[in-house]
Amino acid sequence: MIIGTPLFSNATKILLLGSGELGKELILEAQRLGIECVAVDSYQNAPAMQVAHRSYIVDMKDGDALREIIEKEVPDYIIPEIEAINTETLIEMEEFGNIVVPNASATKITMDREAIRRLAAEKLNLKTAKYEFAESLDELKDAVSKIGMPCVVKPIMSSSGKGQSIVKSEKDIEKAWNHATSSARGIGTKVIVEEFIEFDYEITLLTAKTEEGIKFCPPIGHIQIDGDYHESWQPHPMSEETLIRAQDMAYKITSMLGGRGIFGVELFVKGDEVIFSEVSPRPHDTGMVTMITQNMSEFEIHLRSILGLPVDIKLITPGASHVIKSDIYKWAPQYDISDAMMVPNTKIRIFGKPLAKIGRRMGVALASADDIETARENAKKCAHAVEIK
Repeated sequence: MIIGTPLFSNATKILLLGSGELGKELILEAQRLGIECVAVDSYQNAPAMQVAHRSYIVDMKDGDALREIIEKEVPDYIIPEIEAINTETLIEMEEFGNIVVPNASATKITMDREAIRRLAAEKLNLKTAKYEFAESLDELKDAVSKIGMPCVVKPIMSSSGKGQSIVKSEKDIEKAWNHATSSARGIGTKVIVEEFIEFDYEITLLTAKTEEGIKFCPPIGHIQIDGDYHESWQPHPMSEETLIRAQDMAYKITSMLGGRGIFGVELFVKGDEVIFSEVSPRPHDTGMVTMITQNMSEFEIHLRSILGLPVDIKLITPGASHVIKSDIYKWAPQYDISDAMMVPNTKIRIFGKPLAKIGRRMGVALASADDIETARENAKKCAHAVEIK
C-alpha cells in the first residue's frame, strides 16, 4: 500500500459521507497515516469536519449535489458513515469506477430494514424476530394483529432508534405510525413491525472483512434506551457454543454483503439461541468501547481493512463505555470535566457538536478495569460527572 502526501496531486484521499462522532474517529486514524480527508454533512462544524482537511455542507439525499462533490474531489475511497444518503447515486458512481466502502449495494441494503430483513430471513434463513411491513395506518393495524402485542414499530429507513416505539395496546398504534413516519431518514412511509423478543442480552459482534479474511472482535454487550446506545462493555461473557453460532451468523450476512471494512452485527441472545437483529456496514456506536479495550479500535480496523493492511483484533483489557448526554439546549456548550477526570482508569471523548439538545449524545466516557462490572461502574461515574453548561 502506497500513500501519497495530503493536499498534493499524489494524495490518497477519502470522502466521508456523514461527519458525526464515528466519522471523526475514523478521520483521526486516516490523518495518522497521512491520508487526505474530506468530510460531508448537512450542518456546519460537524465533529468530523473539525479534523478533516476540508468539508462540504449538503443534503446527501440530493443525488445531484452528492454526485457533484464526488466528481469534484475524485476520492480514492467513498466511505458512508450514516444512512441518509442517496444510494442510487453511490451505485451510479461505483459503476463509473469509484470505490464505495464496503460497496454501494451493501450500503443500500443495510439502510433499508425491509431489504436486510428479507436477505437475512428469506435468503440466508437466519433466525429473526417475526415481522410484517405496512405502508398505511390501516396496514399497520393489520400487521400488529398478525404479530401480536407487544411489538416494535420502526421506519424501514432510520438509525439509532429514531422513530422506534413499542406498541402495547391498540391506542398506541396511531401514535407509533406518526412517530415512525415523521422520523424516517429515507423517502416514503413504510414501516416494519417486529415481534417483541424477551432476550437475555444483546451483543454487537464487530466483524472485520480484511485482506486476511473475516475476523471477529470479542463480543460487545450493550444497553439501549429508546433504541439508542447508552452503554457498552467488552468482552460480554457468553458460552463458546453460543459465540460460535453468533460468529457463523455474522459470517453469513457479511459474506453476502461483500466488500471490505468493519460491520457491526447486532444480535439478540435468548438461552443458547441467537437471533439476528441488524447490521451496519461501518463502525458501530457500541464499538466506541474498543478505543480503550482493543489493541486496534474499530476505527483503525475499518481503515486498515479498507486499505488492505494487516488487522489485529486482540483484546488488551476489559472495558466499558457510557454516553455523555446533554440535559440542556445550548449553542456552543461548555464542559466541566474536572470531577470526571478524577475517576481512575477512564478517558473522555467530547465530540464537539456545535449544538447541545436535551438527550443528545455529546461525548462518551471510557473505562478499563480487571472486570467489566468495575469498568461499567467507572464509565458511568465518569460520564455522569461531566457537566454540560
